[in-house]
Amino acid sequence: MTNSIELRQLGLEDMDSAANIHRVAFDRQMPWLAGLHTPQEDQWFYRERVFPNCFVWGASENGALVGFIAFQNGWIDQLYVLPAAQGKGIGTALLDIAKAKSEHLSLWTFQRNSTANFFYKKRGFIATKRTDGMDNEEREPDVLYVWDPEH
Repeated sequence: MTNSIELRQLGLEDMDSAANIHRVAFDRQMPWLAGLHTPQEDQWFYRERVFPNCFVWGASENGALVGFIAFQNGWIDQLYVLPAAQGKGIGTALLDIAKAKSEHLSLWTFQRNSTANFFYKKRGFIATKRTDGMDNEEREPDVLYVWDPEH
């Protein structure tokens, strides 16, 4: 990770930036799902669901937020890094914050998101369940990953 990266817990003033990072990274990684939500819907989701219920940590590069993680009770709800900032260790640094504060972690990602699947496997997560996607909003087949340092 470069020296110009700062990690910090985020506050509501960072909500719009986090929602924007989510949308940009999500749409770039999964173009078949691009445009699923409007920016206003993303902002509502972060204001009403993510920030009130999760620990949200961010990574800033040269003062600009470039990635974040939202986690709670052993679950990673969100982890996104802007495409231009990927490959610098930012995702790993954010994931390490959640690992340090959790005995174990679980998360869902889409089966077709090969970049995320590789990222989590490389960092000790094990795929434990695959679904046909009928229970998620996107109707996209997904996979449950679990990290348990005891096993």
